[in-house]
Amino acid sequence: MRSNPILTSVLIVLFGLPFVLLGLLALGQYWRFPDILPPTYSFDALARLLSADGELSIGLLLSLFIATTVSVLSTGLGFVIARAVALSNHPARWVILSYLPYALPPVLLAVLIQPYFIRLHLSGSIAGVIVALLLITVPFCTLFFRSFWGQQAIQYEQLSRTLGCSQRQAFLHVLLPLARPLLITCLFQSFLLAWFDFGLTNYLSVGKVRTLTVQVFLFVGEANSRLAAVASLLLLLPAALLLWLNKKAIVRRV
Repeated sequence: MRSNPILTSVLIVLFGLPFVLLGLLALGQYWRFPDILPPTYSFDALARLLSADGELSIGLLLSLFIATTVSVLSTGLGFVIARAVALSNHPARWVILSYLPYALPPVLLAVLIQPYFIRLHLSGSIAGVIVALLLITVPFCTLFFRSFWGQQAIQYEQLSRTLGCSQRQAFLHVLLPLARPLLITCLFQSFLLAWFDFGLTNYLSVGKVRTLTVQVFLFVGEANSRLAAVASLLLLLPAALLLWLNKKAIVRRV
């Protein structure tokens, strides 16, 4: 099927405009209405990123650490939990429970679990943010892998066991290779969920864990449009790269 060049050009312009605007906001100085373009440009806002003790570089590393940790843990846990749900006597009940974290807005969920986090000394810590994000991403990954753990996967596991494989060997050498494309996709998706989270992170960290998402809102509240634009670009570029890699993986699999 041939692509429509006009539609492709329109989509490129629509998706590229936010990045162009953020780039102009990050580099432009004294950009006021009704000027179409900034009168002068400067790289001083970007220089804040290169400084080792700058809040932007710290926020970037912190966001990468939290999102990577959450995605790896939630993907692994979701894969194992989805298998347990598929083999349980009443899988529908566990599936319904997996939807419960999404019945409430993230901020309201954070308000409900904050007293428990305070008692467990997790409030205002990186570990507390990771645990809170796992409450959202693990059910997502469990639901994501629900389709994998059908009769075919279970029969493959049983067949490998009858041929002499141990349960560990069947899991490592049969099930994981079968689920590899889904594992990669789920890893990307859970990374994006943790990467863009604001409600849980901002409320439970009580201002101590300043990820890039939190910094964007802080800079907007301070009317610092240039640093807000730089933080937004740092927030969007890795996500755009992951979405592109995810698309390539899906196309290759199809």
